Amino acid sequence: MFTVLSRQPCQQPGFKALSRTPAVVALVVLLISVAVLMAIMLIQINQKEVLGPGLKYGIVFDAGSSRTTVYVYQWPAEKENNTGVVNQTYRCSVKGSGISSYRNNPQAVPRAFEDCMQRVKEKIPADLHKSTPAHLGATAGMRLLRLQNESAAREVLASIQTYFESQPFDFRGAEIISGQEEGVYGWITANYLMGNVLEKNVWNTWSHPHGVETTGALDLGGASTQISFAPEEEAGHGANSTVQVSLYGYTYTLYTHSFQCYGRDEAEKRFLARLFQNSTDKGKLVNPCYPRDYVTNLTMEHIFGSLCTEGLRPANYNPGYKISLEGTGDPTLCRKKVYSLFDFQVCSDREDCSFDGIYQPKVKGTFVAFSGFYYTANALNLTGSFSLDAFNTSVWDFCLHSWSQLHLVLPKFDEVYARSYCFSAHYIYHLLIYGYKFSRQTWPKIHFKKEVEKSSIAWSLGYMLNLTNMIPAESPLIQLPMQPQVFAGMMFFFAGVALLCLVFLIYLCVMSRL
Repeated sequence: MFTVLSRQPCQQPGFKALSRTPAVVALVVLLISVAVLMAIMLIQINQKEVLGPGLKYGIVFDAGSSRTTVYVYQWPAEKENNTGVVNQTYRCSVKGSGISSYRNNPQAVPRAFEDCMQRVKEKIPADLHKSTPAHLGATAGMRLLRLQNESAAREVLASIQTYFESQPFDFRGAEIISGQEEGVYGWITANYLMGNVLEKNVWNTWSHPHGVETTGALDLGGASTQISFAPEEEAGHGANSTVQVSLYGYTYTLYTHSFQCYGRDEAEKRFLARLFQNSTDKGKLVNPCYPRDYVTNLTMEHIFGSLCTEGLRPANYNPGYKISLEGTGDPTLCRKKVYSLFDFQVCSDREDCSFDGIYQPKVKGTFVAFSGFYYTANALNLTGSFSLDAFNTSVWDFCLHSWSQLHLVLPKFDEVYARSYCFSAHYIYHLLIYGYKFSRQTWPKIHFKKEVEKSSIAWSLGYMLNLTNMIPAESPLIQLPMQPQVFAGMMFFFAGVALLCLVFLIYLCVMSRL
């Protein structure tokens, strides 16, 4: 019998060859090189870090009827569901009154901006100035000027446009925003700052807060006032006051309305015009809303020069004619007279009506009251939420103070505001109770606030958030554990070592068969 022995190439003498020390070393080095190559590739691919492309900045000029405020915002250049995560980093009040007051001297507007602009330049890195968008939004003061004198409004905006074209920022234009836009942007700001549209979860990532009710927004400016909230019922015949807002991938349906000439300053002018009409002595008016013992002189132009009081202007109107006003500090009579500024009768038999025949669904949920609402409440030593009784008690106590006592009561004294806080408080009462139809039970759901975590509650932040939807997100940078040159070098080195070891082992195997 024959026994057939079979063996694979390199199995007998080759095995002996591989047992030699050089072969063992080569085999070990080959295995280590392959292991290192695989480890480098896995680490480089799986452990890469995605870094944002840095910060972007934006500037918004809130050109209100009584003043202009500059806000600087910043946000990561990568965006969250197409909307930037925006934070306020700086705020500056422009000296002087609102831009609409420059109707007779438009070229003087730029000088008012100089101080704030210098500070803004210092707050934003110089290398980002050219890429930083700047927007100016004018509100009710300019809306009124445009209705009264369109050419003057154009000249004011043109002067601002020319000035900002000489600045280092990417100025996108000066525009007059509508009252509805102002209301919507205020609502966006309030809900954004209060965490109702975006919040950080336990993993420190941004997410939509499920089940969180939105907050209504109440804004009281100098020339207009806005109310915005998410109503419970669907829009009926008031569809013109309903808008849809998209934020962070979610859509909200809002009711919003802006009341022109119902801002604090314009309302007071209308109040003084009515006092003039009903007074027998046209040279001296008795004002129950001004503090006791306070006396001042105002020109006819101050009272009747506005579009809001043009219809109440007397036949013998003389802009320079001075009218003396004497305060009596009578809160009961003040409240009674302020009531006449609204037309509540046209809505007396309708639940879905605020005043002047304007449609409004029933108020729902919590509200944040800012701007003039907050400043008036603060003057009464009230902040946050409080009962209607607490508000009325504070109003009566404040209005009974004499003019000399107000210096001791107010933390910050300014004559123009101090003399009018009593009027403002009664005006807010009628606006909220009889106008927007808050009740004794729903009043505590109103939170009078100025800011949240150092960010001002104003329409400007909502405006910036809306604009970030139009700013394209930059591509994120991929930060790898090793630089590309180092990675390529190490791959080439270990691959070369592995190849040399493999060639050497094959050579030993072949030689062993000879």
